[in-house]
Amino acid sequence: MQVAIVLYPGFTSLDVIGPYEVLGRLPEAEVVFVTEHPGAIVNDLRSLTVDVVAGLDDVPAPDVVLIGGGPGQAEQMSDGPLHEWLRAVDRTSTWTTSVCTGSMILAAAGVLDGRRATSHWGALEHLAGFGVTPSKERVVVDGHYATAAGVSAGIDMALTLAGLISGDHAAQVVQLIIEYAPEPPYDAGSVDSASAEVFEGAMAVLTGRPPADGTA
Repeated sequence: MQVAIVLYPGFTSLDVIGPYEVLGRLPEAEVVFVTEHPGAIVNDLRSLTVDVVAGLDDVPAPDVVLIGGGPGQAEQMSDGPLHEWLRAVDRTSTWTTSVCTGSMILAAAGVLDGRRATSHWGALEHLAGFGVTPSKERVVVDGHYATAAGVSAGIDMALTLAGLISGDHAAQVVQLIIEYAPEPPYDAGSVDSASAEVFEGAMAVLTGRPPADGTA
């Protein structure tokens, strides 16, 4: 089973590394990182570089396709080689998946037309403009598409996918191996649970503008 994880400049690391840790541990899984322009791909924090050797033409028929999000997503919305590749591999893939704003790229490529999907809360409403029904669920499975909400939700999506691919037992074995049993110290992981001050701070970071109270 070949799992193709798409990278592009400005990707968010956990979007792809979380699912990589899960899916890469499934029996007979072969994970390959793929990019439009092979070479050193730098993440959004500009502190992690992945040397990707496989170009799009090198991975013509993966069983699972995964694309993450990040600030660099905005540069991947125009139709071109990546969108053409996504449409081509989607025709034969068992699963086409995304994490965070990666669903925006899938939507722009046209593969999510008429489907339900999720994304990071900051981008969720924009899916409707591409003929996609937005969902606030953390993980959405619709047909052979699986989409995850923001960043950390990629682990949940990958475990869901692991269960669908290899069975519940195999997925739970992976969950135990990576000791995925989250107990966050704060209850601020969603728009509904975060305080107004935390929400404002998050929006300031995401939009690059100063928060209303002048603090970060």
